[in-house]
Amino acid sequence: MFVSFKNNPCLSPLLAQFPSLWPQKMATVYQAPCLANFKATRTKIQCKKIKNDSVFEEKKLVFVDYEKGDHHVSTHVNGLRKADLTKQYRLRVEGDRFQKDWTVSEVVRNILELQPSNDVHGLLNCWIGRFARKNFPLLIKELTQRGALEHSVLVFEWMKNQKNYCARNDIYNMMIRLHARHNRSDQARGLFFEMQEWRCKPDAETYNALINAHGRAGQWRWAMNIMEDMLREAIPPSRSTYNNLINACGSSGHWKAALKVCKKMSENGVGPDLVTHNIVLSAFKTGAQFSKALSYFELMKGTNIRPDTTTLNIVIYCLVKLGHYEKAMTIFNSMRDKKSECHPDIVTFTSIINLYSVCGQIENCKAVFSTMIAEGMKPNIVAYNALMGAFASHGMSEEALTVFNEMKSSGFHPDVVSYTSLLNSYGRSKQPQKARQVFEMMKRDKWKPNLVSYNALIDAYGSSGLLAEAVEVLREMEKDSIQPNIVSISSLLASCGRCGQKVNIDAVLSAAEMRGIRLNTIAYNAAIGSYMNIGEYEKATGLYKTMKKTKVRPDSITYTVLISGCCKMSKFVDAVEFYAEMMDMKVVVTKEVYSSVICSYSNQGKVTEAEAMFNKMKVAGCHPDVITYTTMLHAYNNAGYWEKSCELFQEMVSHDILFDTVACSALMRAFNKGGQSSKVLILAELMRERNIPVHDAVFFEMTSACSLLRDWKTILDLIKLMEPSLSVVSIGLVNQILHVLGKSGRAESMLKLFFKIMASGAEINFSTYSILLKNLLAAGNWRKYVEVLEWMMDAGFTPSSDMYSDILSFAQKSAGPKHATVIRDRIENAAAVVNYIKDEPLELPCYIPEVYY
Repeated sequence: MFVSFKNNPCLSPLLAQFPSLWPQKMATVYQAPCLANFKATRTKIQCKKIKNDSVFEEKKLVFVDYEKGDHHVSTHVNGLRKADLTKQYRLRVEGDRFQKDWTVSEVVRNILELQPSNDVHGLLNCWIGRFARKNFPLLIKELTQRGALEHSVLVFEWMKNQKNYCARNDIYNMMIRLHARHNRSDQARGLFFEMQEWRCKPDAETYNALINAHGRAGQWRWAMNIMEDMLREAIPPSRSTYNNLINACGSSGHWKAALKVCKKMSENGVGPDLVTHNIVLSAFKTGAQFSKALSYFELMKGTNIRPDTTTLNIVIYCLVKLGHYEKAMTIFNSMRDKKSECHPDIVTFTSIINLYSVCGQIENCKAVFSTMIAEGMKPNIVAYNALMGAFASHGMSEEALTVFNEMKSSGFHPDVVSYTSLLNSYGRSKQPQKARQVFEMMKRDKWKPNLVSYNALIDAYGSSGLLAEAVEVLREMEKDSIQPNIVSISSLLASCGRCGQKVNIDAVLSAAEMRGIRLNTIAYNAAIGSYMNIGEYEKATGLYKTMKKTKVRPDSITYTVLISGCCKMSKFVDAVEFYAEMMDMKVVVTKEVYSSVICSYSNQGKVTEAEAMFNKMKVAGCHPDVITYTTMLHAYNNAGYWEKSCELFQEMVSHDILFDTVACSALMRAFNKGGQSSKVLILAELMRERNIPVHDAVFFEMTSACSLLRDWKTILDLIKLMEPSLSVVSIGLVNQILHVLGKSGRAESMLKLFFKIMASGAEINFSTYSILLKNLLAAGNWRKYVEVLEWMMDAGFTPSSDMYSDILSFAQKSAGPKHATVIRDRIENAAAVVNYIKDEPLELPCYIPEVYY
């Protein structure tokens, strides 16, 4: 600095009187031996600034609690302190005990300890560092990094009222980014216009922050307009600008617009980086374009950009959604490899938990969660919610409650998703009262139930058949200003079907129409299924026609419900017609549809068509289950194709099909009819080993097999096995066993079993007595024959003429004249008593010879 004294004659005496006005450091003064004789015309004075860059550096502070195993890392910034201020400001605060020489980090900590309604301005007025303008960006940066929106707004207002404040781009950019984090796009836009009023020209970083703010709020069109404004201002967009704009479009579900921006980005010479690729993949994921995301990932492999953990997390998510579980697990296992560059994080493990949940492998969900903890990762609330959701989807309420309590003990506060998952677990386990308790607990904990929560509660009541309570929840939802959606209607429709109330199905459909809720495929499926469950075939088919008329595409579930419902109501021709429509619309045929169509052909006697459909099912990759095999067995049995039934049995064994009781009875029937009765007993032994329940049809076939094989010992063993349940055994089985015992010549065993049957209170019919009489007559036991006739008449059954003829013919041929007379007299006396009671004339066979009189 050069000071001229020639034009300032009063400067020398002034400097002599007030030496404090001299600079602290002065360069060499030319021609100035003393102040009194100061005659120099020009003096050079150089003022050097204090360079103390260390006050602006961020220092890491680490706090470790070895007892609890916690550690906390924070940053500390000093800023300009009292010693760094000019002397006039130091003198101003000297001796004032209310003025505090805090660092910037201490000021931030003190501000955050205050409530926003408290005097933040008063605290800042006690800070000595407010006189240093360079502290302001540091203060705003610290506050915005903490995410304290309200405190930052108050500090920014105070800052603008300071005399030494100067508007700066970086401060406005930080404030705009903070508003973006809180989805306050209007306030961010207001700051954008305010900075221009302060003659602070927006730069590329400002536009980036503003585009990010609108992207977070889902206002992607605003973001596109801001980009156009940026180009008009001749500010070249950076890669971050394009990434923010692509993210704005993609997060709103407009993946096509995101691709256009990405293409424009490449055309303008700004090449995409890894962040760009991840944003595009995320856009496909948000827009449910999972196949396109995988295709884009394959294209990405051809570039020099290597995927990171975020990239692979998105790919795993898309693979799970598409049902490619093996590929997802392959990527996950490759990430866990020690040589891998992308190691799994909490998001990766959470995706794998969801994968196993969809597959129904709950034990693996718990194993993955434990592995995540074992690898040193602390689960977040999303991971806990994923595990709870896995338990909830399978109705495992106790396990879900355990995870819920573990989450709270880990220091996490359950959110709406947590409560909804726990509520859903009780609903799936048919505990609607506990589901309601969780719902009330959610409201007590100051969480407002959302639409998903209400739908889960409606489903909890509906799945238990409590339709009135489900409807009341719907009304409660509307009172809380939450409008029901199609999921609410679908839950109510399914509930109506379980309750068997046709009127309520119509009422729910009317309520949906009144509220302007258009039924989708799932709702139509629920309504059609409900009508089918209560036997309203015309209503169900009418709804199906309405579905097609309104251009709602039926899916495999629609046709499965229709075809299976037709089979239950014996409308087999209609079932085949629905199958033909299903094929015309190229809908994927499910295993249930194949089984139902096979059943329809079988009941129509079309064995060839049923066999062709069975083979088509196997070619399509739908492995037949035991129900399908049983249906084919019945088809072959009804057509008399016993050899094919036996071949089907060998196929079931080779495919490790688990037999059930119905399949075993059908197989036994085929073996008996096909002359392979010995296999019936082998199959019976297999049933015993596998603990397969045995019912009347199985006993009947076993008895028939023993009769054909003349295995009387096994029959006696069967009778001993059946004795405890004689009261519930069908009358057909009783008659069959009595017939076999009589045929074997064991008349006394037959009578003993008959007495036991009578003592058990089981039902006896006319055929039972007929079997007894025929076998007694074959054994020559005419006395028991006559007694059984008397028992028969006592039980209210009138013997037929053939029964009288048989015993009288036996008396003529085998009993002799003496016994014939006795037999005649006893028969006449017994018949006379019965006919006297009935007041009917006595009628005996007219062809009885006179010798009997």
